[in-house]
Amino acid sequence: MDPNAKKTTLRMIPYGLYVLTAASGDRVSAGTVNWVTQASFEPPLVVVGVKTDAHGHALIKESKAFALNVLGKGQQAMAFTFFKPAERQAQTISGEPFRVGKTGAPILTNTPAYIECTLETTVEMGDHSIFVGKVVEAGLTKAPEGRADDATLWLKDLGDKVFYGG
Repeated sequence: MDPNAKKTTLRMIPYGLYVLTAASGDRVSAGTVNWVTQASFEPPLVVVGVKTDAHGHALIKESKAFALNVLGKGQQAMAFTFFKPAERQAQTISGEPFRVGKTGAPILTNTPAYIECTLETTVEMGDHSIFVGKVVEAGLTKAPEGRADDATLWLKDLGDKVFYGG
């Protein structure tokens, strides 16, 4: 397989951007992720790929819950904020306010939407695990104008500043 062709082809898959959050006790994690998709309508399931050495990986396995905070257009700075390890101070994570969700996972209050999930199963292969979550809560903080997917921040919106693996 031509490694450059593989890299270019994989980059052609469109990715939205999300801040994946989890909590266990007083510990919280928050990190920008893009390997997310809906897997089922009934029951409502989503999957997310999480690097095995990420802080959130252990917290999701421990708490059996996570939230996906959907980043909206114009939230590039927030995406970059959560590329670094998150720091909790009172009711903020890396300076972003949050509230505790139904599952105990942090819900960032400045994102346009969120999805809360309970962990249904995990597939561990390679350097990432696939977490399958059952959607137990979802909400909008701001109704999108037009198509919902047009309101989402996409990986391509970050430009060439992002490292693409592969």
